[in-house]
Amino acid sequence: MGIFDFLGGEFIDVIEHTDDTDDTLVWRFERRGNEIKYGAKLTVREGQAAVFIHEGQLADVFSPGMYMLETNNMPIMTTLQSWDHGFQSPFKSEIYFINTTRFQDLKWGTKNPIMCRDPEFGVVRIRAFGTYTIRVSDPATFMREIVGTDGEFTTDEISSQIRNLIVPRFTNTVAASKIPVLDMAANMDSLGEIIAEQVSPQMAEYGLEMPVFMIENISLPAAVEEAMDKRTSMGVVGDLHKFTQFAAAEAMGDAANNPDGGGGMGAGLGMGMGMAMAQNMAGNMAQPQAAATPAPPPPPVETVWHIAENGATTGPFSRAAIGRMATAGELKRETLVWSAGQDGWKKAGAIDELAQLFTVMPPPPPPPA
Repeated sequence: MGIFDFLGGEFIDVIEHTDDTDDTLVWRFERRGNEIKYGAKLTVREGQAAVFIHEGQLADVFSPGMYMLETNNMPIMTTLQSWDHGFQSPFKSEIYFINTTRFQDLKWGTKNPIMCRDPEFGVVRIRAFGTYTIRVSDPATFMREIVGTDGEFTTDEISSQIRNLIVPRFTNTVAASKIPVLDMAANMDSLGEIIAEQVSPQMAEYGLEMPVFMIENISLPAAVEEAMDKRTSMGVVGDLHKFTQFAAAEAMGDAANNPDGGGGMGAGLGMGMGMAMAQNMAGNMAQPQAAATPAPPPPPVETVWHIAENGATTGPFSRAAIGRMATAGELKRETLVWSAGQDGWKKAGAIDELAQLFTVMPPPPPPPA
């Protein structure tokens, strides 16, 4: 083999990396016994960053673009760096390509149920899961803190660590929010924003950021959900007596349409249920209809009042409490008050219902005879 064949085998002119996977965060440029020559071209594509590790230390980070590796003070791999070593340079450098695009639809979830105190159901256990998105924001920090010497680093290698950051923040946020379980579905977006803000500082220490964090579902134990379904079904049914009559009529029709089922039992069952319903209807018709007693009207809704003083509001106060305040002199005609349905704040003396509280005091009693 000639000297030029030897040199041709030693040289690598272009350093680049293309990736068709959707989970590779870092890939190390494989030397495969070849050295990178002085003057080689480094191609860094959009969505990538190239990190040079020289003699075990992080030397430089290259953003997207094309670079000629020909400056003597750049940490490059080359067998032409020192001719007296016979193309065996004592300096070793490595190149890592880091994917800086977004990695989406990564999963998170609670391994164990979270105990929460709900104002309606008491102590409940909830589970939650969702998705999040990450991207490398600081390649140098990511190399130092997470990757190390791993030649190929994927999202699976860091997803468990990120989940360990998310779940405690989710637990603390849900417990501190005091949002009822039935209202959490309407507050998932706001809860997700709070959790993302809490996780971001820790992610930044790893050289990562979390552009998107989503809560997809918050669920209760199966037994609790079953009880809630029964409660919902009862609300949908409404009048259980009418529902029972309707179900019996349907069953009678099904039995009559299947006379051969069970050796004639369907026909007998249909006839029996029909006779029972006929007797029930006849009995109801025979009984004199009792005069329907009208239901009492609902009690009037008491008006409550709010008071505005010194830029602050207090209340609500009942009519009796307002009367006591007027008697004690704590409520005056000029005091601003408001109740539901009222058009803005008004003076208490301008409201008919309250004006009578400020009647003129009676004159002193006459002298004794």
